[in-house]
Amino acid sequence: MGYKDEDEIKKALGIDSWRNLSKDKMVRFAAMMPDVDTEVALKIVEHFPAFKDFAENAVDSMKKAHESTLSANKHSQDQFHQACQEIREILRSELNKDNLSWEEKKFIIEKIQETGRMEFQKDSENKKFLDGALKKIAIGTGAAIALGVAFVGGRVMVEGKGDPEGSLEA
Repeated sequence: MGYKDEDEIKKALGIDSWRNLSKDKMVRFAAMMPDVDTEVALKIVEHFPAFKDFAENAVDSMKKAHESTLSANKHSQDQFHQACQEIREILRSELNKDNLSWEEKKFIIEKIQETGRMEFQKDSENKKFLDGALKKIAIGTGAAIALGVAFVGGRVMVEGKGDPEGSLEA
């Protein structure tokens, strides 16, 4: 079940206002997070500044790590393609020699084709790598948000100790 707006979530939690969010309901809210529309979850999280700051810092750190990984990957890819291009140029110059037998020409042409296959394979590997990296970032971001929710939930429990209802003022 996907929750589309704050009112649906409040109704599911049995509260009229975010001020009525008790420690127990915070834990329920954390459990509901996977079913909450992202924009709605972000709106709700704005009610909790410590969570918002934590999540933003975690996402920024992951973004920087991801950008660094992508940059290193691009550099590696560029070097590989440049090396393949240089190999092909050497092979072409060899192929242009007049005194080559048919077997030697065939061998050089096969090596040129092999560099093309190597580049295709490297490109496929790179796409898989990028897909995996993107999934890891998504999982990491989700984990950071989940940890933030747990942090806020813990804070709610600590702050709600003296309050019989355990409610949190937002």
